[in-house]
Amino acid sequence: MSISTQHGDAGETSLPGGTRVSKSDLRVEAYGTIDELISSMGLARAMCSDPGIQALTASIQRELFRVGSCLSTSAGGEKAATPIADASVDRLTDEVHRIEGTKGLLGDWALPGGDVASAAYDVARTVCRRAERLAVRLSLEEAVDPNALRYLNRLSDLLWLFGRLIEVERSVNSSLRDPNDASPRWSRAW
Repeated sequence: MSISTQHGDAGETSLPGGTRVSKSDLRVEAYGTIDELISSMGLARAMCSDPGIQALTASIQRELFRVGSCLSTSAGGEKAATPIADASVDRLTDEVHRIEGTKGLLGDWALPGGDVASAAYDVARTVCRRAERLAVRLSLEEAVDPNALRYLNRLSDLLWLFGRLIEVERSVNSSLRDPNDASPRWSRAW
């Protein structure tokens, strides 16, 4: 059996349950971006030398397959969507709070690129934000597990913190603001 089925040659793909849709369908875009996120996180993990961050990243990558499955499953399809457990979101929240307590962690805007591994996590964070935006757009058209949205929102926070934690460990200053610049300060919200 070959992975090249040729069933998608005309620009369509099958959702779980067999429903055929255009590869340009918003649902396909949403779960396809989860796939991109998993790969981006894999690249970041491969560049990271912190075993704790590596292990947590791999665990999250595995969970993201569940999020992708949730987003790929149509509400009216023959297959039920895979639910995202509250505990999965809570685990990410706990990690966010744990890392936020790190002494010396940047509490302001960061300029990506001070370290190759932290920059890779910054790229993964932006892919995560795009996946979140697509999942929100999908939720405006069809039912989407609210925990999938919560998971992606929390994950983007955690990916940002991974980058900052790596920078702390490597004594990298990634602060966007020049301490000698007297211009007005920006909002911390992004």
